[in-house]
Amino acid sequence: MNRKIRVLMAKAGLDGHDRGAKVIARVFRDAGMEVIYTGLHQTPEEIVRAAVQEDVDVVALSMLSGAHLSVCRQVLDGLRAAGAGDMTVILGGTVLPEEVGELKALGVAEVFPPGSPIDAGVRFLTSRYSEAT
Repeated sequence: MNRKIRVLMAKAGLDGHDRGAKVIARVFRDAGMEVIYTGLHQTPEEIVRAAVQEDVDVVALSMLSGAHLSVCRQVLDGLRAAGAGDMTVILGGTVLPEEVGELKALGVAEVFPPGSPIDAGVRFLTSRYSEAT
């Protein structure tokens, strides 16, 4: 990839804790990625709209509320309906190990549960997009 990876960092629903999302956004930016942060309390529709408008490569969802299965399904369905089903969707936050398979079956490219190394998302995206060139 000959340009910066563009990442939309999104917090969906009633989840009001964004410190982790801001830290990871900084990690992505420090790794040379371009990051757009949507702020708190976004709906899946708003996330899809922002991702399409900003023409991002990646939608990075940060979820602590437990609504990740529903939100991921809605975001992925919305991206497909908008003709942007090729965008990479990743998820970090409070995710149970037994939910990872279901999330990946929905189309989430990678899941970063509690305890993931802080640079795991950077390593994943860098590897994914270096293979695309």
